[in-house]
Amino acid sequence: MPGQSALSFNYDVRLNFDTSFTGKDLLRTTLRAGNFADTAYGNGILPNNALEVAFQENCGTGVDCGDVVAVNRLFYQFPAGDFTFTVGGKVRQDDMLAMWPSVYPADTVLDVFTYAGSPAAYSLNLGAGAGVWYQKNGFSVSANYVAQDGDGGNPSANGTFSGGIGTAASSETFTAQVGYAGSNWGAAVAYNYGNGSSIPAGTPLASLGNNNGVTAGTDGIRTNTVGLSAYWQPSNANWIPSISAGWGITGVSGTASGTALSALAGRTTGFSNLSGGRIQSWTVGLQWADAFIKGNAAGMAVGQTPFVTALPTGAGRTPNDGNYAWEWWYKFQVTDNISVTPALYYLSQTAGWLGKSNPVTGGTGNLTVNNFGGVIKTTFKF
Repeated sequence: MPGQSALSFNYDVRLNFDTSFTGKDLLRTTLRAGNFADTAYGNGILPNNALEVAFQENCGTGVDCGDVVAVNRLFYQFPAGDFTFTVGGKVRQDDMLAMWPSVYPADTVLDVFTYAGSPAAYSLNLGAGAGVWYQKNGFSVSANYVAQDGDGGNPSANGTFSGGIGTAASSETFTAQVGYAGSNWGAAVAYNYGNGSSIPAGTPLASLGNNNGVTAGTDGIRTNTVGLSAYWQPSNANWIPSISAGWGITGVSGTASGTALSALAGRTTGFSNLSGGRIQSWTVGLQWADAFIKGNAAGMAVGQTPFVTALPTGAGRTPNDGNYAWEWWYKFQVTDNISVTPALYYLSQTAGWLGKSNPVTGGTGNLTVNNFGGVIKTTFKF
């Protein structure tokens, strides 16, 4: 790809309304608006390039919903002894986890580094859902279900999937997590089952693990993921950084677009079964508290976004789908409510295998995308 660049000025605004009836429960409503979809930092043009704050409401294909204020969260959470229950019409997976197994980052930059090393395990699926967690003496167990398309009530109209809860068209995830959080360290193992749900970011080949080209009348594309994540941080701020690391592995099954998968398998027709496919990812993040000046922070992270390590059974090929992502940032805490974070990042081989060789002919690929960029992020909190 020839060198290309652009400068944009965008915003992400969030307004939380938190209500409690007993002093221990929580009814949360979040309104959110943004205008990132048409930038390089949205989730469509270069997914690995997306910022965590790059929000824009989705109003359907071909509809520009920039600057539209939307309900981004609506859920109710209440305790019962050592248990906490959550239910909502719009709730995210991590809203229903007893712990988050990472202390990176203090100020987000690239979205790919906000999933504790396993975007497939911690997919942050958002929709209708419910969950429960148990927490005592640092140990916790969490379980939750989210249907991204749970607001749909016509799951199989004219042979085309269109939502529902617990249907083949729910874009659903079920997540279970076991973890321990000590005074300055923590670790967790998570299992995630996805049916038609998307894996955030990754290479184009890894996107076949998403709900692309699902054949009507089938159960869609299913994923089974295990994620291992852990962190450690010094008891007092000094030159030693906190360390957060995570790794995930995903098994893929189901049916995808026969044409797309056949091409990737080096065939011309008749190859659409994804069973046997495998996807992996990992990240390591370092963060320095009170870096140079008390209240400021610095950080860097490196990792590989979801990439295919094994093609489906019968493909007869070993993919070379690896990629790398790096980021470096420094947060200036200007006041208690205002921070400014300049950041640099570099993405290598974001096209993965497709950029390194043509899967059909074996020739040199022409989709190589290496991306270097910079961001200045200003955050106001009230």
